[in-house]
Order: sequence, then C-alpha cells, then structure tokens
Amino acid sequence: MDFFIQRSELRDIYDKVVAGERISEADAMRLFESRDINVVGAIADFARQKKVGNRASYIINRYINYSNYCILSCQFCSFARKKRDADGFQLTTEEIVGKAREALKLGITELHIVGGLHPSLPFSYYLDMLKALKALDSRLQLKCFTAIEILHLAWLAKKSVHQTLFELKEAGLESLTGGGAEIFRKEVRSAIARGKESGEEYLDVHRTWHKLGGRSTCTMLYGHVETVADRVDHLRQLRALQDETRGFVGFVPLAYHPEDNDIPVKHTPTGYDSLRTIAVSRIYLDNFDHITAYWVGLGMKLAQVALNYGADDLHGTIIEEHIFHMAGATSPQLQTEADMLKAIREARRTPVQRNTFYEAIKTHENGAVAEDTENSARSKVLEDNLATA
Repeated sequence: MDFFIQRSELRDIYDKVVAGERISEADAMRLFESRDINVVGAIADFARQKKVGNRASYIINRYINYSNYCILSCQFCSFARKKRDADGFQLTTEEIVGKAREALKLGITELHIVGGLHPSLPFSYYLDMLKALKALDSRLQLKCFTAIEILHLAWLAKKSVHQTLFELKEAGLESLTGGGAEIFRKEVRSAIARGKESGEEYLDVHRTWHKLGGRSTCTMLYGHVETVADRVDHLRQLRALQDETRGFVGFVPLAYHPEDNDIPVKHTPTGYDSLRTIAVSRIYLDNFDHITAYWVGLGMKLAQVALNYGADDLHGTIIEEHIFHMAGATSPQLQTEADMLKAIREARRTPVQRNTFYEAIKTHENGAVAEDTENSARSKVLEDNLATA
C-alpha cells in the first residue's frame, strides 16, 4: 500500500499525517472527493495505529430509553411520539432500576440513557433516577442525556445550564452522550430538525459540561440532505471545541436511516460513504484519540471493516436499542461479548474491554480464547433471557 500512497494525488496529505501536522478543511474536502477509498483508508489506518496501536475496543453496556414522548417533531426522527400515540411509553424509576439490575448480571459497566423531551416529567424525576441507579451499584457509570435534553431540563427547572449540569453531576451523572449533534450548519439543521437546539447551543452545553470536569462523546449524522462541505464544517467545529476543552473522549459518526420520518432521502449512506466518512474523521480529528464504528447503524460486518479505515472502537453490547431500529435499522438488538471479540480478532486487532471513557478494563490477548468462550457462553444465556423478557 505504501507504493500506491507514494504515487497518489493524496501523497501530501499522507506526508502531513506522518509528520504529525494538522490537515486543513481543504485537505478534508480532497479526501472526501477522492475516488481512491483504499488510499484514504490507508492514511486513516496509519493515523489510527499512531494513536492507539493495535487495540480495538468495545464496552459491555445497556441502553435504556426512559420515554419516547417528545414536545419536538424533528423531521428526521422516527423515535418520538406524542401522548395521543398508542406506541408511546414512559418508564418509572423503579422500572429503570429493574432493567439495570438485570443488566448488571451480564457484567455491564455503563448505562446509556436518553429519551424524548417529555412534556411533563419534573426535574426531580431525572435526579431521582440517577441517584437510584448509583445506589444500585456505585461502580456503574451513567452516560445520560443529549445536549437538547439538558437544555430542556434547564428550562423545566428554571435553572442555568451550568447549574442544571452541576446538580445532575452531583446526583451521579458521569458522562453526557453525544447524540443530537446532527449537522451543525444552520440551513441543514432547519431542514432536518426544525425547532431543535442550534449547533452553537449543542457545543455550548458540552463546553459547560467539560468546564465542570465532565467528559462526553460527540456525533455527526450523515447521509441525508447535507453536503460533504457541511460534514467538514461540522468536524471543524468539533475539532475547535476539543482544542479548547479536551473534553471529548470519542467521536461517533452515525449513518442516517430513513424509515418512518419526513426527510425525502432516496438513497441511504452506502458502505463506501460510511467508510470514507470514518476515515476522513480519523485523519481530520487529530485531537481525538478514539473513533467509533457504530455497529447498530452500520451492521457488524461493515463496522468490522471500518476497523481498517480509522475506527478503533465498535461501541457496545447495548442489549436494547430503539432509536435506530425505529428508523429502519436491521441490525440485531444486541451483540454478545463473544460477537465483539470475534469481530475484532478477525480484523487482526487486539480486543480491549473499555469503560465509558475509553479506558481499558481488560485486554484480551489472542491466546485467551478459553476464558473468553466461558464468559461469553454465560453472557449469551443471560442476554437471551433479557431479549425475550
């Protein structure tokens, strides 16, 4: 591959990456527009290797959506419901704790909790939920809420964003989720999520959280009505905030799924587009250590390939995912730990179980097959029970 890079029109970008120099927005556009996906991928793979070596990570986690009732009607969203809808739901704190208690039997280290902007739940509901989950197991890491949820909670509580985040942190919140970033450019945002927070507001919520000592992930929803220039602009703003705060622990590109929503997109993101988006993100976001290939949106096989195009993480076991599946995702609802280990090993990476902050909990050397098989068999039985509960 080095021979082809040396002869490529992207040789100057490769040289920058090798030298540790930052690429420009114009360089990122060239990478997106290049037809040589293999060279783009090779540059991204070099950047990944330079950052994290041969490791590829996953997390044993569980998703919980506390409610899908929402006061907004974002055009791209297939998840939100109104109180009049028969398939709307709202969980009590006791129900959430029950789901967490069962998931702890699988050895989860993280709960990932988001929901719609509920029209009537009080701020105390969210504080009580966090406190109850922490009381269940203090070691359980709580990754909860999108930026727009934080703005909604601040409005409900009649508090500043800073005070709202401070009180949530005191109650047990450890990380904000990165959801809701979509595309920052105003015109695109208006077309897909009219009434939602602006890109500036999203970034400011994360900035405030980072200044409180918190950490978070961030995302980009691609493959709908945006242009590649819009994607580069989005990445530019994330890179700038990371320069300022160093508070993002990972970036998660999200492929758009078009079912049951109001955006007229004829063609969903192709595998080619997903791989180049992940690769360009790795090369451009030089101040991010971790890029996640989100298997729920990509499917596990493509996510596995993405480990050779700049990604170094496959996300988590998840157990129960609603948002992407209600938009038409056909991937499984969960992955066993054995599935994650197999996918990573087949990509010739060393599997690493991580925590919420992408820190290693356990490294599975390639010889540790017996232990992995025993643990995953036990997890498979428990996960089957949960999936059919």
